[in-house]
Amino acid sequence: MLFSDLNLNKTLLNALDELNITEPTAIQAKSFAPIMSGKDIVGISQTGTGKTFAFLLPTLRLWKFSKSPNAQILIIVPTRELVVQIVDAINSLTTYMSVHTVGVYGGTNMRPQLIAVEAGLDIVVGTPGRLVDLIRTGSLKTKGIKRVIIDEVDEMLNLGFRTQLKNLIDFLPAKRQHLMFSATMTEDVEEVINGITDYYTKIEAAPSGAPLENIEQIGYPAANFNTKANLLQHLFESDETMTKVLVFAKTKKLADALFERMQPHFEETIGIIHSSKSQNNRFKTVASFQEGTFTYLIATDIIARGLDVSKVTHVINFDLTDTAEKYIHRIGRTGRSEQKGIAISFISEDDKPYQLEIEELMNLKIDLVPFPENVEVSDELIPLEELKDLIPHNLHKVKIAEPTGPAFHEKSSKNSKINNKIRHVELMKAKYGKPRTRGDKFQNKKK
Repeated sequence: MLFSDLNLNKTLLNALDELNITEPTAIQAKSFAPIMSGKDIVGISQTGTGKTFAFLLPTLRLWKFSKSPNAQILIIVPTRELVVQIVDAINSLTTYMSVHTVGVYGGTNMRPQLIAVEAGLDIVVGTPGRLVDLIRTGSLKTKGIKRVIIDEVDEMLNLGFRTQLKNLIDFLPAKRQHLMFSATMTEDVEEVINGITDYYTKIEAAPSGAPLENIEQIGYPAANFNTKANLLQHLFESDETMTKVLVFAKTKKLADALFERMQPHFEETIGIIHSSKSQNNRFKTVASFQEGTFTYLIATDIIARGLDVSKVTHVINFDLTDTAEKYIHRIGRTGRSEQKGIAISFISEDDKPYQLEIEELMNLKIDLVPFPENVEVSDELIPLEELKDLIPHNLHKVKIAEPTGPAFHEKSSKNSKINNKIRHVELMKAKYGKPRTRGDKFQNKKK
């Protein structure tokens, strides 16, 4: 099937021609007609199979010019990187259309976004919190919204957006079409979807959690941070096919520690990105990785959904994720657009339960390979590992309070004084020789 076989207008076909895209992917072909018919859709497809165009193409085909300054289409995503990515995708498809799109997200000054929204728009793409803020200020009007698209629904819940998502939906017109897409689907996600829409068509281009056929998956046994770092350095230095490598760490602190360890060896070819980095830093880092300035990029899970970089040759799980669905999204950064990719996981004894959950979800074993003999195995733990029993997995923001005991110092002379303060009432009685209240007078008369 070709895109020309679908009910696309000339403007969209011309844009696709300029992008050198002629054939729709499975999810794009399967979801086009149901979306065009106005049905609510839940689309499940593996990462890298074209979900963004799957909802954009029919949505833009249904879009009609309006003089109203209010948005017709609302697209909700979990991260600011995904906002930028989808806005870019819309702009590439609307080269020959008069469609104005605005992207909004938190973590930056709201004023410029507020001005852009109030100037008029057709499509708004944003993260839940910032969208709610703009609606509450009255800047973003929702009465004209006809279609609501929620991308990466499961990640919305993982990032704690359930309440904000519900609040956002409550602001919208009752009559609207829902399009919801993700690479994975869980019971928790289905519960949320059922709270948004009663009737929907479920479209699966591949079963939820199915491994990507284009990705080879292998694992190395590695006990601790130092051993993993030695192995990572060895792979970087010995494997010439690693021309664009994405490395996932489970926390920001571990990502920072790994970057500090690797940076002296790979200098300006390695970068790091996570949620504590500034917005400009994150955008520049992704651009440097995309352009090839950075060969290696260390990241955390929060970046996995919004990072759309072409030709990633390898994904390395420096720390195995504790959630099987997150693993699918991680490795989905490689093997995209029919290209081959390799996913490598460093697996410790503590990771074995997570490995079993991942393999059960995929219905596929991760092939374990022997640890290289020429790589040093270390028994030394770094401080972050020594505290691992005190810190819940993946909750790197938890701060461990130092144990405290009773004060051991002597009180100061000021604080050691005995409190001889006389009550104000007693002072008044002593001064005036008579009661100060009617109650006192009454009691004195009785006496």
